[in-house]
Amino acid sequence: MPHPVQLGLQDATSPIMEELIAFHDHAFMIVSLISFLVLYVLSSVLTTKLTNTNITDAQEMETIWTILPAIILILIALPSLRILYLTDEINNPSFTIKSIGHQWYWTYEYTDYGGLIFNSYMLPPLFLNPGDLRLLEVDNRVVLPIEAPVRMMITSQDVLHSWTIPTLGLKTDAIPGRLNQTAFTAMRPGVYYGQCSEICGANHSFMPIVAELIPLKIFEMGPVFTL
Repeated sequence: MPHPVQLGLQDATSPIMEELIAFHDHAFMIVSLISFLVLYVLSSVLTTKLTNTNITDAQEMETIWTILPAIILILIALPSLRILYLTDEINNPSFTIKSIGHQWYWTYEYTDYGGLIFNSYMLPPLFLNPGDLRLLEVDNRVVLPIEAPVRMMITSQDVLHSWTIPTLGLKTDAIPGRLNQTAFTAMRPGVYYGQCSEICGANHSFMPIVAELIPLKIFEMGPVFTL
């Protein structure tokens, strides 16, 4: 969960999110170095009175400031493409769960357990227990196992939605008439929160996502649902 005055990203719960955080730090360091360099050059130009006539026709300098940005872009692009392909990689998932977006709630279907289906609505403030998070708690959480590859099949029945849980590194659009898929492997048990990340109407802010991750051995005994 994010907390007040937080500057960084949420703690990673999946290998994909760990890769995303590492890439964020990598790109942020490059951007910071470029910014400091440009700031230093600008301040030097504005404060010094010295001039150098040798740079008026310097082919070497032009070559450097043409090749150097290309190298920097490659250093950013290659890790980005690697992560992009990793997010699309789905290898032999152990479980498949279908998520259907509605205005304004989610429906979950456990296809590996006889097609078990239930809806997940946001809890109104009057039904919250002490410690529950306002606008983030739901009546029925989606229960998922850890240390096992899980495939999420995501679609919508009415308008565009987006199934998003930041700490898992997941954000997949729910499109009417189209079935998108994503996969993840959670590494830590816990309760993780997300929200619809696609503007979907008047109550877009009121369709949260709550995933409860439990150990695989407990999940294999039979799904534990908060129905």
